Amino acid sequence: MNDHGSAPPEHASGGPLPYEGVWRFTAQAVDASVPQARRAVRELLARQGVPVSDDLVHGLLVIVSELVTNAVKHAALLSPMLAVEVAVGAEWVRVSVEDEHPYRPTALEATSGQTGGRGLLLVREITAEAGGVCDVEHTASGGKVIWAALPLKSAVG
Repeated sequence: MNDHGSAPPEHASGGPLPYEGVWRFTAQAVDASVPQARRAVRELLARQGVPVSDDLVHGLLVIVSELVTNAVKHAALLSPMLAVEVAVGAEWVRVSVEDEHPYRPTALEATSGQTGGRGLLLVREITAEAGGVCDVEHTASGGKVIWAALPLKSAVG
């Protein structure tokens, strides 16, 4: 079984670190899911002992809030459920939100006249500031997953 690219790199002793793993939970695409998802991610990081700075936790929670909010606002009609996934490797943490709506957002830039639409721009800015990457991908079922992966170690240092 050869799985290229999706397995986290192992650390020096050859096995996964105690905090490494993938956790996934589903929620209804309703407003109440935003603080629930944020709380679940915060508690997961603490429970697993993931070595994250306060700034990184804050950034991850803002990203989760924005992505869940987008799924609730824009996908709930076609996707009454959403999935939040947290994947932690030896050197990175990735959060993603998946829904079954086929629309793939492309306009990540907000103009000064818009009152909304800044969520994905904020996700992109937080991710870039942390030295991470983010993207939107289609799922096999025709929906989409929006994700952001941030390094556990600060990009500055």
